[in-house]
Amino acid sequence: MHLDTLSGSARTADGPMDLNAVRHVSQAVSAAHLFVYLAPESAEEAAALGVTDRGPAYLAFRSAAMGAVPWQVTLAAFYNFSPRAVRAMAGVWDAAPPERWQAARFVAAGRAMRRAGVRLTDEHLAEARSLIDPVVAGADHAGKVLAAANASVPLPSDPLVALWQQITVVREWRGDAHLVVLADNGLGPCDCLVLHTATSRLPTPIVRETRRWTDEEWSAATARLVARGWLDSHATLTDAGRAARERIEAETDEHSAALWAPIGNTGARRLASLLAPIGDAFTATGVLPPPRTT
Repeated sequence: MHLDTLSGSARTADGPMDLNAVRHVSQAVSAAHLFVYLAPESAEEAAALGVTDRGPAYLAFRSAAMGAVPWQVTLAAFYNFSPRAVRAMAGVWDAAPPERWQAARFVAAGRAMRRAGVRLTDEHLAEARSLIDPVVAGADHAGKVLAAANASVPLPSDPLVALWQQITVVREWRGDAHLVVLADNGLGPCDCLVLHTATSRLPTPIVRETRRWTDEEWSAATARLVARGWLDSHATLTDAGRAARERIEAETDEHSAALWAPIGNTGARRLASLLAPIGDAFTATGVLPPPRTT
């Protein structure tokens, strides 16, 4: 991994934001958020609302903060899904309004964290909130649709789930920023998935099943990446493609540096350590894969 060490555009009380600190806290946030889409509690809560298909349930849970938007709005916000995948969510707001989906999502998150044995003391919860709350409060939501929607959701009374919702806001903020970087690098919705799966960090069968790009669309995206020199003729990642993928991540870190400026490098690293038990608990249960070291 090669990162520029500092971002001079985001000044903090302890100097410029260190992009390694930005990457570190972003990875901890992602690990503390991702489990909700994989834990059985989410499927159980969706089934209680009358939706047993995991695809539409995922789309409803994640887009509920935006309200009862048409599926086309969810498609735009999620970026890398095919229209046919997102069109399948039609009817989820008839099964239950967004407010009930959001409430069920909170129930699922709380149930899953407690089943997995997430251990955060009251002191650690309070400290984590003291760090993440000013990040959320100071965030510029221009162009950050999912982050802004989640920031508007009233926090639940359960302290652990309230922290998790704040985690969701900053996770979606980075995701929204990442989409801008993908578009700026000329990577369309299917192209970015082909490139990502070529790194072997995301299983191709799962991506193909959930995003539902056709064979023809997948092949066309692969051909575009081959033409750019990012994949070889066997659809294997080239050195240029690997460098491009890392550059895109680094550009996302640079974009995200301002988000973490309110708490600086020390605060970002401390928050990452406070959130680590959430991701660690779900890794131990097998819900999340072990973190990569490279």
